[in-house]
Amino acid sequence: EDAPSSSFLLSSSSHLAEESRNSGEKPTATAAATPIYGPLLTLSEFKLRVSDIVREYFDSSDVDEVVRCIDELKCREYHPEVVKRAVSLGLDAGPRERELVSRLLACLHPVPLREEEMEAGFEVLLDGVDDLVMDVPDAKAMVGSFLARAVVDEVLPPAFLSNRNNTHPGDVVVEKAVGLLSREHCTARLEKVWGPGDGRPVDELKESMDQLLKEYLLSRELDEAASCVRELKAPHFHHELVKRGVQIAMEEDGRGHGNHANGSANGGSEGGTGADKDSGSSAIDAMAALFQFLVNNTIVSEYQVAKGVSRLRKRMDDIKLDVPAAEELLEEFVGMATEGGFLHVEKEDGGVVAGKEE
Repeated sequence: EDAPSSSFLLSSSSHLAEESRNSGEKPTATAAATPIYGPLLTLSEFKLRVSDIVREYFDSSDVDEVVRCIDELKCREYHPEVVKRAVSLGLDAGPRERELVSRLLACLHPVPLREEEMEAGFEVLLDGVDDLVMDVPDAKAMVGSFLARAVVDEVLPPAFLSNRNNTHPGDVVVEKAVGLLSREHCTARLEKVWGPGDGRPVDELKESMDQLLKEYLLSRELDEAASCVRELKAPHFHHELVKRGVQIAMEEDGRGHGNHANGSANGGSEGGTGADKDSGSSAIDAMAALFQFLVNNTIVSEYQVAKGVSRLRKRMDDIKLDVPAAEELLEEFVGMATEGGFLHVEKEDGGVVAGKEE
């Protein structure tokens, strides 16, 4: 039979036979025929390793390194403990670290942590939350926020909350999570439940984004804009950059979009991203060029671009009050982004999603 994929051969028939020869005993048929598999570490050792990995992650913010380290431990039986240890360490730290933990859970799912392992991890966390309160008085409220954020990030299915409610009626942590998810604009609110994650207020970060985007539209300097985006040090918040950038461009082009649609008689053709664009110098063209540059240089991810566009779609009714042509302008951006290869469109709900991992 095949060995479990996450286990190592700890003992085998040849090993037992050798021990038997040395002791002069005859190996039993069962012992001689049954290899023994198991993880390389004990649970206690695994917990210590994961704690060290997460603490180092708080310093480096390197998600890929965490994924690599957990893969190398080869202890799938203990994977639920990763969730508990990461959240527990986040509770003891500040908003930046808690944001890093939420981002880490999203990156660990579904590989290397499968959905059932992620759910089991939150179950263990919820079962032990009373112990956490002894050290962190606000633990229940914060775990509720972690739980709601995990649902928004699609780390946990919404059914997890209802199932937990059925088995543990009156669970205040689950009720907290359900309350957060029931609020208006809950997705946008929970995406910044820990703030922008770098210690700055969200409003300050948005102001910085607006400033750099408007300066870019004036200068069209890609390298300078890219440098400013790096200095924000908020990669998990880049969807806000995309949303604000495209909206600023729509507002800029919206003022004369009638002429743009009819040929933009007074528009130039420099810098266009498509051969059939007759107004290559439009703000939408420039913004598409910026985000293509940022994605190509691995500064902004395709996922963040897709998330930003998705958020714009959800706000389209409000935006159209100020920019009647907003929907058409957004489709122009999506078309250029798709053609440029930094946005992948799925047609099912008319929504935009990033390309799924293989």
